[in-house]
Amino acid sequence: MTAEPSTLASWTRALRKQLDALGLDSSALCREAGLDPALLDDPNARCPLSVTTRLWQLAVAASGDPALGLKTSQFVSPTTFHALGYALIASSSLREMFERIVRYHRVVSDALQLELRQVDDAYEFRFRVPPGSPTPAAEALDAFAAIYVRSCRSRLSRDFAPLLVQLQRPRPLDPEPWQAVFRAPVQFEAEESLLRFPRDAFEQRLDDGNPELAEHNEAVLRRSLEQLQAASCSERVRNFLQAQLPDGEPSAERIAQALHLSLRSLQRHLAEEGTSYEALLGDTRQALALQHMRDPRCSISEIAYLLGFSDSSSFGRAFKRWTGQTPSQYRDGLKKA
Repeated sequence: MTAEPSTLASWTRALRKQLDALGLDSSALCREAGLDPALLDDPNARCPLSVTTRLWQLAVAASGDPALGLKTSQFVSPTTFHALGYALIASSSLREMFERIVRYHRVVSDALQLELRQVDDAYEFRFRVPPGSPTPAAEALDAFAAIYVRSCRSRLSRDFAPLLVQLQRPRPLDPEPWQAVFRAPVQFEAEESLLRFPRDAFEQRLDDGNPELAEHNEAVLRRSLEQLQAASCSERVRNFLQAQLPDGEPSAERIAQALHLSLRSLQRHLAEEGTSYEALLGDTRQALALQHMRDPRCSISEIAYLLGFSDSSSFGRAFKRWTGQTPSQYRDGLKKA
């Protein structure tokens, strides 16, 4: 069974500072959520996602502010994210900065899967919930997006803004706070959460970059990551599959290469965990298929593409094998439910 996602306790400290600034009793709210306030003083402590999500819910209710996550981002400092924060401020470009975020984000939180992709004259930074994992509070994801836009401004220019912000969260009654923070078009209830940035600004060399300092902190991050790598080989394969399936079905050889393993070693590790590449491919596709089928805006042909199938017919046969129904029958059943 996969362990519950967790985040650094220091990340939650930013929320406490916001609550204190509003005159609310952050300690009492922490205890109500099941979180020991003293835990937040330990820079290496981690909090289960279920607890931090409960704290966000209580905080929004106590403050009456649906934009609380955006405001909490102001209380984040480099130390909030451990060595990652210092590695980011030493990066020589925004592209390098976000590559480090993707590479080491698990040190801060393993509740999301991150991806940076160049698309024409832009870079897209995607953050998604792994299949079968609990979804963080919408306000936490607001803060997550706002923190990295603010990080860009602190490194490049106060006037910097993304080209587009997409959030899966429900549309707020008043979207103005989101527009004020991001200064860009904001799409709510989107199919996926992403930040789109201009390529030229992302690749611009930053005068205050410090490769030596960045490498020093990367060494700390690598050690931290190794300690957290209680993640099984099968979990790493699932994560890779989810990220790569929209580009077509990746072979076992390609996955082994990405995980820095030989094909034989990958097969052995998976066998020791009681599974195989083929089983994980099927399980990942099935979980993603059921997730996408619940979104009426996603057509069956689009789902087939997102899952790496060569055509809708191949997807239909697999879906019937998983559920005993065709995709159309399954979707009709959802409408009647």
